[in-house]
Amino acid sequence: MTDERVPIELRVEALEQLLVERGLIDSAVMDKYIAMYETDVGPLNGAQVVAKAWTDPDYKERLLSDGTAAVAELGFKGPQGEHIVVLENTPAVHNVVVCTLCSCYPWPLLGLPPSWYKDPAYRARMVREPRAVLAEMGLRLPDDVEVRVWDSSSEVRYFVLPSRPAGTEGLSEEQLVPLVTRDAMVGVAQVTP
Repeated sequence: MTDERVPIELRVEALEQLLVERGLIDSAVMDKYIAMYETDVGPLNGAQVVAKAWTDPDYKERLLSDGTAAVAELGFKGPQGEHIVVLENTPAVHNVVVCTLCSCYPWPLLGLPPSWYKDPAYRARMVREPRAVLAEMGLRLPDDVEVRVWDSSSEVRYFVLPSRPAGTEGLSEEQLVPLVTRDAMVGVAQVTP
């Protein structure tokens, strides 16, 4: 029985120590995988794509016409990164992504899918009542904004190009990257300055 009062970090550390002591895992290998997901695979990659699209109109055009090729230009490709379709949020249209069958997700751009993305309730409800689910997640959209729900699959993975927030016009691509969140690239949040 676990003590729920023990922070998750301590429980993970204890589990790792047991696995290392028993020779089931190698700490150096685990550190390598963790570093890979922190620096090479993850939301930072997607944020770089978004920031480039916001600052380079030619890149944005390529991104919207062939997402797979455009993200590959920045070095982001691989398993779960084939067939990327980019959906642009505008003042009139808000796109949100779900995978109703499992959890198809653009890993090279967003890293590992969050637990809520894989949750059957999210997968079912987002299709039926997207505004209610978005509101529960903290995103309230005006009634005149059309919400479009896109169902990712093994054939196509959708990626949301969030609207660039007002007041960021003078920021460089590097300054914009930290503003972009994974949730905004899934469509359950907006980017705020």
